[in-house]
Amino acid sequence: MPRVYARIAGTGSYLPANAVSNDELAKRVDTSDEWIASRTGIRNRHVAAEGETTCDLAYHASVRALEAAGVDASELDLIVLGTTTPDIIFPSTACLLQHRLGVAGCGAFDVNAACSGFIYALSIAEKFIRAGSARTVLVVGAETLTRMIDWNDRATCVLFGDGAGAVVLKADTETGILSTHLHADGGKKELLWNPVGVSVGFDENAPNAGVRINMTGNEVFKHAVRALDSVVEETLAANGLDRHDIDWLIPHQANLRIIEATAKRLDMPMERVVVTVDQHGNTSSGSVPLALDVAVRSGRVQRGQLLLLEAFGGGFTWGSALLRY
Repeated sequence: MPRVYARIAGTGSYLPANAVSNDELAKRVDTSDEWIASRTGIRNRHVAAEGETTCDLAYHASVRALEAAGVDASELDLIVLGTTTPDIIFPSTACLLQHRLGVAGCGAFDVNAACSGFIYALSIAEKFIRAGSARTVLVVGAETLTRMIDWNDRATCVLFGDGAGAVVLKADTETGILSTHLHADGGKKELLWNPVGVSVGFDENAPNAGVRINMTGNEVFKHAVRALDSVVEETLAANGLDRHDIDWLIPHQANLRIIEATAKRLDMPMERVVVTVDQHGNTSSGSVPLALDVAVRSGRVQRGQLLLLEAFGGGFTWGSALLRY
């Protein structure tokens, strides 16, 4: 029997209407456009409106992906949603999204792998299709990270934004996802984490207490560069490819310096790297599908091209996906 691939049939994305520039942030905290841009490459980010939830963002991105794929929501066999900012503890945001799409019956669940959430979700969905358990799957990465930002902490509040991206995967015997590679190291959790939860509770007297992102930026940067270097080499070796075979690198949009370091490792000019961090900031699990949709709709990414997707996030988690678009 021919191998079954999971092919991206359509992409979609959504950003909240409220765009916040570096200059606007400088009115709230001791920072400047030059300080932020020189260290991160970020100049703008989007912030969800009051009452606008992760499910709302995921819904709009999903509708656009379904339309691009020519697929009706009733055809879905599975919904996998990567997020670290669910609307509520349960049911999952994927279940809420399923209801918003007007369907019921297909499987739906969330994946929490922080900024690697979409790559993890994509890998899981691909396995369902390859195993024959599903033929049409909606994969989403969506976040409202600004809900857990300390707007007085200039080291973190300048980095993050809200947004969502989605893809529709369909079973195909000719082309699609070639391989995915997932990794984690829970021993580094305190370098990038939100220490509030249901089981551990909430200590109001703890340092940096609150539902907020705590990050040791320099250490995260070093670990991210090393991990992404390793997973890129792993991906190429697993597929018998040379780094020059890659048409497009579509990385997690956290920091321009990390993106540039990965591109240098691949000996890839920045003209072949999709960069949206300047306009979106770090949207965590939403960043890779957002960047993919921007590249597809702008006409840069074409059918038949080889794409390398990669991400690194809290956990630590990291991973990659190589696919023939």
